[in-house]
Amino acid sequence: MHRTTVLPENWWELRAEAEAGKAATQDVAALRAEIEQLQRALAGRMVIDQACGMVMVLAPCHREPAKNLLTDMARQCDTELPDVAAAVIADWEGEPLSRLMQRALRGALRRHYAEDRGATHD
Repeated sequence: MHRTTVLPENWWELRAEAEAGKAATQDVAALRAEIEQLQRALAGRMVIDQACGMVMVLAPCHREPAKNLLTDMARQCDTELPDVAAAVIADWEGEPLSRLMQRALRGALRRHYAEDRGATHD
């Protein structure tokens, strides 16, 4: 028995539309993932900025030394910078820092003030 398949004239166009539909779905999924990643990054940035502002008031310093202080704490605690910033904010709101973060903060402040004294004596 012999079969004959008849394809519509616009078979190639239909196939192209189907492929484009798959690509569009993948593009939308990739864009959604990117949006979620950017939202998380922005939220982390806002927390870091708020903690930097708090350090700037408490330590009197500019933004860059404040961020360096938080980065120093994060490195000492082997923790991400947004997590350290959130802990500093939580401490301000009444939730004490862990002992490890307290020790890291003391060390970072000591280094900050030593650098500050060194810069004023030059």
